[in-house]
Amino acid sequence: MKIDRLLAITMLLLNRRRISAKELSERFEVSLRTIYRDVEAINQAGIPVVSFAGLSGGYEIMDQYRLERQFLSLEELQSIIVGLKGIRSTVGDQEVGNLLDKVGALVAKSEQNTAARLDDQLIIDMNPWRRGNEDKEKLTTLRNAIKESRQITFQYVSSQSEQSVRTTEPMSIVAKGFGWYLYGYCLLRQDFRIFRLSRMKEIEVLPETFERRTEAVGPLHYGWGKSDPSTLITMVLHAQQSIQAQIEDYFQPKQIAYQPDGSMLITAQQPDEPWLLGMLLGLGPGVRVLEPAHLAAAIKEKAEKIVQLYS
Repeated sequence: MKIDRLLAITMLLLNRRRISAKELSERFEVSLRTIYRDVEAINQAGIPVVSFAGLSGGYEIMDQYRLERQFLSLEELQSIIVGLKGIRSTVGDQEVGNLLDKVGALVAKSEQNTAARLDDQLIIDMNPWRRGNEDKEKLTTLRNAIKESRQITFQYVSSQSEQSVRTTEPMSIVAKGFGWYLYGYCLLRQDFRIFRLSRMKEIEVLPETFERRTEAVGPLHYGWGKSDPSTLITMVLHAQQSIQAQIEDYFQPKQIAYQPDGSMLITAQQPDEPWLLGMLLGLGPGVRVLEPAHLAAAIKEKAEKIVQLYS
């Protein structure tokens, strides 16, 4: 529908510095002539769209324009509130609380009963189990360092239990999987690195400042979005029916072949890294590694050392 496209174009312009007519036509699969008419209709509706010519030309919305509440449905407002509450559960700072108050004030009094019901339908709590207050203090320190572009130093324990002192230009705080991470440029390694928050100790904000690197976020998305094929192994497991829930927590349905006796064969590609041993040992005697042989041998060696502790 045309009205849906006009609203979508408006949202894009509000969130982008500049966008070309060609990009808009390709995104919405309409002709350039249609885009010209759409932009004119948006202008006539009172939304000030400015056009720029040349190679870097395109459309922009004037800087001072803001989106009024009537463009947001109650469900959309509630989604924003739920997300903010999830952040506040971990960060817990006054800024998020103030923002929640402002967004909540956009909900009309006549809608508040409905909003309260929606609030109970989806709850996001990003606060890790048993680490709430400790992580909140770290997050507050790191957020302040990022805002002020100040270097930090801290003691770090790697996944191989190697201890080191790192000095880092902090770029981003990331919630991923079951934990929080710091992404930044490590001056020791002279490269971008991801540090797990629970392994960072004695964090100190330094007086030295830094210029934020232009490629700051790109390596983060690449690092988590792709794995080096050379580090992957094809793992085949046989799992008992008694640990079906755990298997389905860890692996995708397409990786699991259910057997007539209730057991499961799992075939998956995994990085050949130390954490893999811990994950498999955590599944207990209900799983057996069939392939590769070196992984099965490593599991056996670890299990024998555990037995020796109790013999």
